[in-house]
Amino acid sequence: MPFDTSDRRGSGRGTGERAINLPPAVLWLIVINLAIQAVRSLLLDDATDDMMVLNFGLVPASYTAGGSLASQLLAPITYQFLHGGWLHVGINMVSLAAFGAPVERLLGIPRFVLFYLSAGVVAGFVQVLLYPGSHDPVIGASGAVSGVFGAVLMLMRYVGSLPSLYPVAGIWIALNVFFGLFGGMPGAAGEQVAWAAHVGGFLYGLVAIRFFAPKRE
Repeated sequence: MPFDTSDRRGSGRGTGERAINLPPAVLWLIVINLAIQAVRSLLLDDATDDMMVLNFGLVPASYTAGGSLASQLLAPITYQFLHGGWLHVGINMVSLAAFGAPVERLLGIPRFVLFYLSAGVVAGFVQVLLYPGSHDPVIGASGAVSGVFGAVLMLMRYVGSLPSLYPVAGIWIALNVFFGLFGGMPGAAGEQVAWAAHVGGFLYGLVAIRFFAPKRE
């Protein structure tokens, strides 16, 4: 894979470093996700919040049994910014900060945002394919973050800091399937983990990063 893995940050650094040294797209994604969770928690009553999740979460049955066209078009993006609670969004945002920063520095802002959102879209539709009759809305950035994690592993494998992908990928997939089938979502009031979305996003990240990464000259 002819990746250009050199740091794509500009050479001009100004007079000092930022207190939060995250690249801008990752930082803004974190801010947006936290802001949406804050608005939902502080300003919306339970009934309104439930309606928001139903309308903007990804409901598999809306694609297989008929649903609002607007919701079908918007949900693959909007579901990525809704979470099951503060612990849920916190885990996802910490993971995004850890895995997203090196990927954004490689791809640059536009490519990273497209990669991140597309990983979430693919993850959501993998969930739809495996659970087509489900009326439970899928929410959370986990699918997109899983795609970023897959990208990080592939980049580590390429530069030689990860001898083999298979043990890490196999353990990660097995854990997601196990907790998806037998465990609950941390901080999400006992809701099941959307394991298919996690695995779908992860596999997408492994494969798709080569098409987003800048090529060496």
